[in-house]
Amino acid sequence: MAALGLHRLGSSVLGRCQPVLCSSQCSLLSTQAAAGHRRGAQSFPVIPGAILPIYRHVYEANSRNSDRCRHRYTELLEKVKLGGGENAILRHTERNKKLLVRERLKRLLDDETFLELSPFAGLGLPYGDVPSAGCLTGIGKICGIWCMFIANDATVKGGTAYPISVKKQLRAQEIAIQNRLPTVYLVDSGGAFLPLQAQLFPDKEHGGRTFYNEAIMSAMKIPQVAVVCGSCTAGGAYIPTMAEETVIVDRIGTIFLAGPPLVKAATGEDVTAEDLGGAKLHSRVSGCVDHFASTESDAYNYARMIISTLNFDPEQEDGARYEDPAYNTEELAGLAPRDYTHTLDVKLILSRLVDGSKLLEFKADYGTTLVTGFASVEGNLVGVVASNGDLTHDASLKGSHFVQICNQRNIPLLFLQNTTSQDHLPLSVSKAELLSNRLKTQASMIAAVACATVPKITVVIGGCHGGESFAMCGRSYEPNFLFLWPNARIGLVDAARFSWSDQKDKGWTDETEFRAQLSR
Repeated sequence: MAALGLHRLGSSVLGRCQPVLCSSQCSLLSTQAAAGHRRGAQSFPVIPGAILPIYRHVYEANSRNSDRCRHRYTELLEKVKLGGGENAILRHTERNKKLLVRERLKRLLDDETFLELSPFAGLGLPYGDVPSAGCLTGIGKICGIWCMFIANDATVKGGTAYPISVKKQLRAQEIAIQNRLPTVYLVDSGGAFLPLQAQLFPDKEHGGRTFYNEAIMSAMKIPQVAVVCGSCTAGGAYIPTMAEETVIVDRIGTIFLAGPPLVKAATGEDVTAEDLGGAKLHSRVSGCVDHFASTESDAYNYARMIISTLNFDPEQEDGARYEDPAYNTEELAGLAPRDYTHTLDVKLILSRLVDGSKLLEFKADYGTTLVTGFASVEGNLVGVVASNGDLTHDASLKGSHFVQICNQRNIPLLFLQNTTSQDHLPLSVSKAELLSNRLKTQASMIAAVACATVPKITVVIGGCHGGESFAMCGRSYEPNFLFLWPNARIGLVDAARFSWSDQKDKGWTDETEFRAQLSR
């Protein structure tokens, strides 16, 4: 599944960034112990992962559901890859003589393999579809160094920034800060979408935060490079001027706060975009940019050469070998839950994810609705916290203990989340007491997860509902990366938890319509 590939690449990235996230002494100890970690992982017990005949009908139903989800996923992926549509692509490439954003990335990155972030952001919004939020963000290698890239897609409304565009870019900068990733901006933007400026400009998490983050990253000595490969208008003009080094493309790149039409309206003066803020002006007169490139290909070569001067040691492939899972990973499609109220044993999933299908389980016989233990993913030791049912009192205590151990030992955490929404209000004093005790222990686990400073990756393999998602490191608990399988759904409540008989008294007359409304 596509999400599995992203999860593995994300795990690899964070494993390599791990030393940066702790003190230098801890980093040294972690590096020295790495080989021992791998040796220990090889001796862990093997998880029994065979799918029993009694589960075959559930497996087959899950497989059919996964096929439908995967088909829909592929459809949407092809849609967002078209950006602003065929007419916009023709205008971008033929009239403006510019490369498409994915072609730009091919010239910038070492190869075509990269971890793309939030590809579906911007679809189905109240103000319309904004494919990929009008920009591509992700992690790839440049000259052997892991880098974050933020690249405007000018086929989507000329690269205009919508509220979702700002949110996506801020998330990319947050990841770069967390993992100390050099950042490359490919700027081709017409500035903010003014009809929505109230949602774009004034607040803490709005557009100005982008430039604040640039300043903070610079203070943290996180390198930033900008390539001006199109228009940089209004707020977009700050991005390249605040980067450490900037490249501009002749006859394509421009930087100004207001373009020729506004100059004409304000002063009556006729001026061309090139004279107002073109490559020659900013490289020879204003000094806003550092490198002049005759073509886009030259610009990306400059960017690669700049990255090579960062004095970062390219990651060395240590040649460490790891075992593939003992069970067929293609069977994950049949294990991806179709019904979010229950699932097959999560160990069946783990046996197809971790190296050698080996897991050293922690408190195996206690709080069994949560599976915790140590495993390795592509040679990187991780602590696994996986939903195996409701997060009960015992499971929460177990989870708190295990998360604290991993944090103390500097071991990254991998959460596999499939939570359910909370039960209806208790009908008796005894049930209320049990619920209170359960909530107290869940609060302890939430505190442990929130305070853990090790890298955290969350993969939603089924449902993400209600308060239990907090303890399992949901979005609001700042996992370094969060991935959803195509079958996954997120919501405060799960539609299946509602009784239709309870809803008829509230004005609903059509059960199908009621279920569809909740699902949406």
